[in-house]
This record gives sequence, structure tokens and C-alpha cells, in this order.
Amino acid sequence: MINLSETDWPEDVDGDVFRRMQTNGFDFRTPTDIDFNVDFDSWPPADEFMDRLRAQFSKVQTFPPDSDGDGYVLFVVHALLTYELVMFVQSSVTDLASEFGGVCESWGVLH
Repeated sequence: MINLSETDWPEDVDGDVFRRMQTNGFDFRTPTDIDFNVDFDSWPPADEFMDRLRAQFSKVQTFPPDSDGDGYVLFVVHALLTYELVMFVQSSVTDLASEFGGVCESWGVLH
């Protein structure tokens, strides 16, 4: 895994988020809760997917569709926030969710 310094994030959407967080004083040296969303082509997500996700992550919640938008599954990773971690989690969960019509491509932290 490439070890990027805090100022060498790639020129992509996620790198832009990291740069904004750094500009706003986010402390990358302290573990934090990182929220990841899994979006699906159709709702609800398959029970098999949910069982697999819960086997990997302890904090998993579903948010059914409502008047504000489509439903999604949220899971939380408590760790040091790094670009490499975000890319790895999104990729591995997308691999898990893809057979069920899901994709993990959004994340965030409270700051």
C-alpha cells in the first residue's frame, strides 16, 4: 500500500475532501468514527449482504427510502482516517455489495 503524506493526496474527489479537512484543522492523528454509505439499485438490501456486512463491522444501520431520497446502508469504522483506508474500505465493501446491486462510494466524518 502506498504511504502518502498528509499533503500528497491524489488529485481526485476524495483527495479534495482530505485537503479541505486539513485546511479546516482536522486532526488526522486521532482515531475517529468514519461513516461509509452503501447505495443499492433497489431496496431493501439482501439479507445475505446485511449478514456479511455485520460480520465485518459492528455498527451497521439501514436507512429506508423516504421523501428526502433513496435508502442506504451506513456502517462505521473507528480508525485513523487515511486516504488508503478509505479507498480500501470502499473497494472491499463494493466488491461485497456488487452482487447485490450495491456500491460503496461515499464516506464522511463529523468535524
